[in-house]
Amino acid sequence: MKMINRRTALAATAAAALVPGAARAQAWPNKPIRWIVPYTAGGLTDVVTRLTLEKMNVGQTFVVDNKPGANSLIGAEAAANATPDGYTFLTVIAAHAANRTLYAGKLKFDPVKSFSPVSLVGVAPLIICVTNDLPVKNVGELIAYAKANPSKLSFGSSGVGAAAHLTSELMKQVTGIKMEHVPYKGTAPALADLASGNIQVLIDAPIGVISQVRAGKIRGLAMLSKNRVPGVEEIPTIVESGGPLIESSSWVMFLAPAGTPKDIVGKLAAEVGRAVKDEALRKRLAEQAVIPVGATPKDTGKFLQDEIDKWEKVITTAGVKADA
Repeated sequence: MKMINRRTALAATAAAALVPGAARAQAWPNKPIRWIVPYTAGGLTDVVTRLTLEKMNVGQTFVVDNKPGANSLIGAEAAANATPDGYTFLTVIAAHAANRTLYAGKLKFDPVKSFSPVSLVGVAPLIICVTNDLPVKNVGELIAYAKANPSKLSFGSSGVGAAAHLTSELMKQVTGIKMEHVPYKGTAPALADLASGNIQVLIDAPIGVISQVRAGKIRGLAMLSKNRVPGVEEIPTIVESGGPLIESSSWVMFLAPAGTPKDIVGKLAAEVGRAVKDEALRKRLAEQAVIPVGATPKDTGKFLQDEIDKWEKVITTAGVKADA
């Protein structure tokens, strides 16, 4: 499906407003569809959204509207407040599930009640990386080293409440190890400090770190998944690497404003399911280390609730507080 920029779409929408009501009362969709991505263009969330939309065919263009900021809250709030007429949708990632607890009492929308689930597009299991100076070659050795050297390890993340941060807290809780959190403004500075040895551990999406692993600048120990991940098959699972099963991913999900007609939601979900079977798309997603899913609205809703419950427990136990 062809995508157009926002300015062109607004002009087209304005022109459509001049058409008599009877002519506009056509079957959905009869105008471009706005797709809010609460992150900057070019990032994993944006790329996966665009790749998937390009393979979806509903008879109209999709207009990607990037609204980054406030840990995805700006874009999510815009979508929550949009008219539920089938012409506004939203892409979310794991932060959406964590935000309910991180910003309890401060959100102007509910991460579940304000939306209708469309489809879980795909999951990108996270990878555990360590600095080359650390004398460990697998997760089992990392856990043993951490227990023998309590509080001597520090882990980085792209910010407080980010998937990298919360997953590291989950690992601490499951294994009983201690590590100090060093938050950064993005993955790039955290990765630079990992390579230089200023921090010892970084858990993040493969797309942001795998080139450094392959270049030998850092060491990739394991994927936080049950099975090896297409695109990074050389990295063992956490169990293969001597650790307990811990699963965590930077997933990509499509949502609609609550109240969006069920037939429209169903049609879009079916298109996602069809799109993720496309071999060309699967190949492109594998390049991002993303495993395609294409879940039904019902299964997507269950997945989201499970993620909210999971991260609520981790956040509460760790005492994580979101940045103001």
